[in-house]
Amino acid sequence: RTSAVMATQRRLGLQNEQTSWTDDLTVCHLSGIGYGTNRIYQVDGTSTEAHSLEDGWLRFREDECFLYGVFNGYDGSRVSQFVTQRLTAELLLGQLTLSRNDADVRKVLLQAFDVVERSFFESIDDSLAEKANLHSQLPEGIPHSQLPQQYQKLLEKLHKIEQEIAGGTTAIVALILNNKLYIANIGTSRALLCKSTADGQLQVTQVSVDHTTDNEDELFRLSQLGLDVAKIKQCGLIGGQDSSRRIGDYRMKYCYSDVEMLSPAKTKPVIAEPEIHGGQSLDGVTGFLVLMTDGLYKALEAAHGPGQANQEIAAMVATEFALQTRLDVVAQAVVDRVRRIHRDTFVSGGERSKFCERHEDMTLLVRNFHYPLGEMSQTSNSPTQGGRIYPVSVPYTSTQGTLGKTSVTLSLVMPSQNQMMNGNHSNSTGDETTPTLTNSQSPTATLQSTNTHTHSSSSSSGDGQGHLFHRHRLPHTLQPDQDGRVEPYVDFLEFYRLWTVDHSEQTVAGAQ
Repeated sequence: RTSAVMATQRRLGLQNEQTSWTDDLTVCHLSGIGYGTNRIYQVDGTSTEAHSLEDGWLRFREDECFLYGVFNGYDGSRVSQFVTQRLTAELLLGQLTLSRNDADVRKVLLQAFDVVERSFFESIDDSLAEKANLHSQLPEGIPHSQLPQQYQKLLEKLHKIEQEIAGGTTAIVALILNNKLYIANIGTSRALLCKSTADGQLQVTQVSVDHTTDNEDELFRLSQLGLDVAKIKQCGLIGGQDSSRRIGDYRMKYCYSDVEMLSPAKTKPVIAEPEIHGGQSLDGVTGFLVLMTDGLYKALEAAHGPGQANQEIAAMVATEFALQTRLDVVAQAVVDRVRRIHRDTFVSGGERSKFCERHEDMTLLVRNFHYPLGEMSQTSNSPTQGGRIYPVSVPYTSTQGTLGKTSVTLSLVMPSQNQMMNGNHSNSTGDETTPTLTNSQSPTATLQSTNTHTHSSSSSSGDGQGHLFHRHRLPHTLQPDQDGRVEPYVDFLEFYRLWTVDHSEQTVAGAQ
């Protein structure tokens, strides 16, 4: 009874202390956050949540130091929320100054993650003591499922405590100091640095490494501990998770010897040591940084197949930059689009629907580096030739050739009223002419992508050889509905809206 009271008091004290750690920090408005909760689909397309949101995130600035992070929690949100609060306190309360060099920053980051994990386990000390006390009151050698009814309340208390101390989180953290970018990652969340190049392309670079059983460096590390990496690779999971590094997870840190596959390990096989990249100079960079939990890119991979998720998500972000005027809206629009793609793939009943029966929580953080925002939302924008830019949403597909709901917004450049139209001078109003798109005005969308493992180039001039954007024929299986219509695949809504607005303005002006 005393230990339970102590545990409650400590938890309440920790919560109160946490809420005060970041109260005085400034939220960075150069970034945006979008998120979506997990979903399990029913046959009719309806969905339910399997659990409450377990992800966490942060985005703060202190003078000229910027800190961002997303945390993919599992088996509860306690660890991800703890890390969100405590890591901020370990990095933005005076530990980093402009005089720090690259080596100093890496050392501070390593120390911060170490302190955070140790602090978390200290925060559950009383719960662990209470667990041990409850275990001592149970008969030894008898499985819990076979215990008499008189132990039921005791088992319920034990189960509740085990839920409190279970769980963990992966982490992807970005730090900007002295205009240099540092990335620290643990697990399977990702960081993408997307930069505009001189020729107008978008270079997409994954600046983090997935810590999974497919990572040869991680397999080597595990082999040095005496583990059978062939068996681990075949299993694909470590303690029920596909990440070989994570924060928290008491069972994997202190009870791993109870897991048959991990029992030969000389020391902890699952670690919370981050892999750090940087500092990378951001001088002269125009583009954006993407931090995302694996729920986002895995949902897209489930729908479209593996291999192009990074490039597709970067393309979606770039598209929303053009359409939106706020970064939070940019990030949320991308998350919502991925969720729609995933659901539509399930409902379609096609080849990949079996991979889309559920998805996990997904979080996306976007940090802007002078990338133009809201260009297509400004009705005053016009090309140099005096025409008018109108957005049209056109679907694109990955190299696997899967027809998806994902789209990229292209620009139809419409000549102004005083320009040549269809070879003739025209002073007529918009409803008397048909807008044309000349070859010289043909829109293109290009991406050049690199990451730690592969190097590829993508272009809308697609020849099917590794290109991201493709024009594609509709599949022969696309059938009319009961009204004789097929599902639209090119969205002209925004085009017509802006065309109507312009035409109305011109009509009013002519009447005056």
